[in-house]
Amino acid sequence: MKEECLICKAPLEYLDADEMMECAICHKKENSKTRCIHGHYVCNDCHTAGMDTIIGLCLAESSKNPVEIIEKMMALPFCHMHGPEHHVMVGASLLTAYKNAGGAIDLESALAEMMNRGKNVPGGACGFWGACGAGISSGMFVSIISKSTPLSQQPFALSHRMTAKSLGAIGEIGGPRCCKRDSFLSIFSAIDFVKEYFGIEMEKPDIVCTHSSQNNQCIGKRCPFAKANHKST
Repeated sequence: MKEECLICKAPLEYLDADEMMECAICHKKENSKTRCIHGHYVCNDCHTAGMDTIIGLCLAESSKNPVEIIEKMMALPFCHMHGPEHHVMVGASLLTAYKNAGGAIDLESALAEMMNRGKNVPGGACGFWGACGAGISSGMFVSIISKSTPLSQQPFALSHRMTAKSLGAIGEIGGPRCCKRDSFLSIFSAIDFVKEYFGIEMEKPDIVCTHSSQNNQCIGKRCPFAKANHKST
């Protein structure tokens, strides 16, 4: 089995209802449905420790390719195969590529806002909320670049349509969850959406997954990014 629990590397289990759990790292107590089969729980804050390093990475980036950018984030020590860090990383990679492709935003402040918003979407939202955090992150991205608020008209509509487009793509593939797959699907959805509605063209590469060996629940050929679905070059 591949590593899942940050403490003992054992597989995770998901409960039907919340239970009070104590983080094995910081000892904070809170309700959660997720722990490893040996009882270890790690809170979202500890799971994403070090994620603030992506702001420096993004500010130094010149790429218009959000997949290339998020892959660099995925290679950093804070990023795991699965986890709520992806709920920030999707939007951050899109904001960076959007800026580099000509989007008129203050990237530093936009990234800080993305960090604040994305960290509020907990791990397991995909299964428990019926809305994957990677898909929600793409909606946050559009909300930020369009300056949406609850009182907006067109920006409000666009951010909802963006989230719906990403979640639709994720739902078409189905589960079980893969944070890498769902991040890529959300980014692809956003690239097309932004080109159509904002006139900004980010780069959209071909993706061949290199993470499957770390995913206990990999769906193989059902995944559009599986190596088996791509001709060798």
